[in-house]
Amino acid sequence: MRFADKVVLVTGAAGGIGSAIAESFAQEGARIGLVDVSVEAGAQREAQLAAAGHTVCFAAADVGRFADCERAHAEIVAALGPVDILVNNAGISPKTQGRALKVWEMPPDEWDKVVDVNLNSAFYLTRLVTPHMVQNNAGRVINMSSVAGKAWCDFVAGHYAATKAALLGATRQWAAELGPYGVTVNGIAPGRISTPLIQSVAKDVNDSILRVTPFGRFGTPNEVADVCRFLASNDAAFVTGQVIDVAGGWLMT
Repeated sequence: MRFADKVVLVTGAAGGIGSAIAESFAQEGARIGLVDVSVEAGAQREAQLAAAGHTVCFAAADVGRFADCERAHAEIVAALGPVDILVNNAGISPKTQGRALKVWEMPPDEWDKVVDVNLNSAFYLTRLVTPHMVQNNAGRVINMSSVAGKAWCDFVAGHYAATKAALLGATRQWAAELGPYGVTVNGIAPGRISTPLIQSVAKDVNDSILRVTPFGRFGTPNEVADVCRFLASNDAAFVTGQVIDVAGGWLMT
């Protein structure tokens, strides 16, 4: 019960990696704030965690909009208390007929949407939770990047790669800014993880990745959650500004 009495806010929490992260913190005693754009999926996940005896609050929000983030944060704080641990997990990687668009094909509104959800949301939520962390002289911020932000991956588009790379820089900058106040900021760079997102990529692409992954398999959401909990725990009290690959050796960035 390492996180008893801690409040954890997870974005993109209704499914995939975010859902696993939320449940894993709940199992160790945390009070969980779920944020997701899907009202139905978020409410269902809230009900599942509550039925298992966990303390949880779901707030629906389009995290690419500051007003939505502000409202969701206020709802969660009112229900659970100030946020001690923030996991900026929400992310999208749009495809068109299963293919990532090239720069000359990219509609500007698609670019803007990915920047809003993948990058701006991390700023919005970090901006909202850190005043309490600074005042409390303690806190954890964890940003979900990707190995695609560190190395070229031909199956993602430029907006995804750019936003995930930008999170690396933000992680280092915020770690330096918040370090004097006892707040750590770290990142996770997953490789291919078994979530619905990988189904948007052709099977031959996924097979080619498996062939160059030393472990020879995809990762699981729970394996990402394990690293997330480590970074949020006292075991990582002197770790900040770092990004840990969870990729089974793929790319080894």
